[in-house]
Amino acid sequence: MTGFWDVRYRDGVTPWEGARMSAAELDFFQRLPQGRILIPGCGSAGDLPLLLDCGHQVLAIDFSEAAVAIAQAQWPQAAASIRQADYFALAEDKPFDAVFERAFLCALPPRLHADYASKMARLLKPGGVLAGVFFIADTQRGPPFGLSMPALRALLEPAFTLECQRQQADGVPVFGGSEYWMVWRRQHKSGDL
Repeated sequence: MTGFWDVRYRDGVTPWEGARMSAAELDFFQRLPQGRILIPGCGSAGDLPLLLDCGHQVLAIDFSEAAVAIAQAQWPQAAASIRQADYFALAEDKPFDAVFERAFLCALPPRLHADYASKMARLLKPGGVLAGVFFIADTQRGPPFGLSMPALRALLEPAFTLECQRQQADGVPVFGGSEYWMVWRRQHKSGDL
């Protein structure tokens, strides 16, 4: 699967790129206590500088070598925060305070969705947040692989509780108006995923 994404980035066929954080989303991260934030599947890491400017310690990862090279070239001042890594193999010894989701879950084949949720629960500290933009659409093919809202709830609950959900006013065209800003709070329960 890495080859698929490397080819897309090398050829510049990245219609999911180009989204920018809205004022409300930026305000959310500015109000969030400074901490460690993970950006999985960061691609060209367009949101990274804004999160760093909020004072957060950010780790942006992608398993595509081409995507990481583009991100590091685009953001040389933040290159140390960008790393080639596999989300599913990421060490869990120091939990994150927040994870910023933007087109990562929908890039994964549905067979990996349960693993995504389980890993997310282990990477986030209790009380931490999974916040970002989710592709809510009942699609059969992808990427992007959409999920219905009931399917997303079934995937993330009970480890997470949905605190906020609103449709994106200015989304990326490839997602056809089906992007939603959401904040999911990691619960304090053990053994929930």
